[in-house]
Amino acid sequence: MSLLNVLFVGDIIGKPGLTIVQTWLPSLIQKYKADLVIANGENAADGKGCTEKEGSALFSLGVHVITGGNHTWDKHQSQEYLKAEPRAIRPLNYPKGAYGNGYYIFDSKKAKVCVINLQGRTFMSPIDCPFRIAEWVLTKLKNETNIFIVDFHAEATAEKVAMGVFLDGKVCMVVGTHTHIQTADERILPNGTGFITDVGMTGPYDSVIGMKSQAALNRFIYQTPQKYETAENDVHLSALYFKIDTETAKTVELERITFPDFIKKA
Repeated sequence: MSLLNVLFVGDIIGKPGLTIVQTWLPSLIQKYKADLVIANGENAADGKGCTEKEGSALFSLGVHVITGGNHTWDKHQSQEYLKAEPRAIRPLNYPKGAYGNGYYIFDSKKAKVCVINLQGRTFMSPIDCPFRIAEWVLTKLKNETNIFIVDFHAEATAEKVAMGVFLDGKVCMVVGTHTHIQTADERILPNGTGFITDVGMTGPYDSVIGMKSQAALNRFIYQTPQKYETAENDVHLSALYFKIDTETAKTVELERITFPDFIKKA
């Protein structure tokens, strides 16, 4: 049995998120003997997209694939970066003609691994169906590899769980991103697919999901647009470590990571 060790870093938020990744990711890669490192970077550029600057920093640390989401498009530099860097991907189910690629095949020493990025539609933009697009890409690539990892960037937990059920036995792992809150439901589904509703946020927790709290409060209280500003304090790294049996294409082990641990006060 050949086991592929994968480390998935949750939504990286601006400079605070990048700084903690730069500080601790090399040690985590060494600790878990990671063969593949994936990071969701759609908020890496001060909460809005991922430009060449942030992408280069992440790749230099040992990240192999950067996934995206709805905020990938918030900076025009991010769109230009998608044209030039195939390892930085965006959700595959955006309409035909959108910049960038929705998947990337990484040729590790143990196996070829296809990382697929999808985006949900519930409470989000009405883009193409992620379920049908998932079927299409798995059929398209079935002769290239049997090791598939999906970043499903979605708002509704029900839609994420439904995607896990839909892809159970068809992919190795479905990792939820976008909501910035790590869920405690990591598990291996009946047909061998690993699943977590959301891997969580890598960034400042003295905030409202990474945003300075007062601006976020004003948005909810007054129902008017507010200036988005990345918060700075109480920074944590959220990630998921999992092992894939490359012979069976099933996940055999999962571990949630939050570093440093949150201090629980009496």
